[in-house]
Amino acid sequence: MIPDRSGRFSDWHNNLKKMNKPKISIVVAVSENRVIGNKGKLPWHILEDMKRFKELTTGNIVIMGRKTYESIPEKYRPLPNRINIVITRNKDYSEKKIIICNSIQASINEAKKFNKEIFIIGGAQIFQQGIKYANKLYLTIVKGNFEGDAFFPDYSEFKKVVAKKESRDDNYQYTFLDLGRTVKKVRHKGS
Repeated sequence: MIPDRSGRFSDWHNNLKKMNKPKISIVVAVSENRVIGNKGKLPWHILEDMKRFKELTTGNIVIMGRKTYESIPEKYRPLPNRINIVITRNKDYSEKKIIICNSIQASINEAKKFNKEIFIIGGAQIFQQGIKYANKLYLTIVKGNFEGDAFFPDYSEFKKVVAKKESRDDNYQYTFLDLGRTVKKVRHKGS
């Protein structure tokens, strides 16, 4: 540690490490029963949610599984004005203008090279593997229970409410809920 102008010591090294650690977030629309998809499609169509997704992710990095990538209409692939990283186990998979990785860890390592916010955007297997790396969730919680075959994993470690906004359209009620991961306090012996 080195002294600052007042003569006090500042922990500049820890601050430097924090500045260089990219934020890893998950952005997802999820029903109250944690459904995120059914037969390869979203169970809802919410324009405000799609606008929010675009605003959050534009200029940043999006990580997704191959099935999620291929579910995006071809005219929007790769997602414009974002670095698209696609995870697949298929070593022969080839697609122009995207980065291909074979694991969530490899995709995060690749994404860290760009010094931008990293967004994990699905699908279910990628969320399951990636949630342990995330420090923020951008949720759109759609009111109601939906039928589905793809589910979002447990996110009970994310308890810090950063922002919350209720909204609705003609068909759905939903809440935009931004959550931070709860940091567990470490107890030292003798405390």
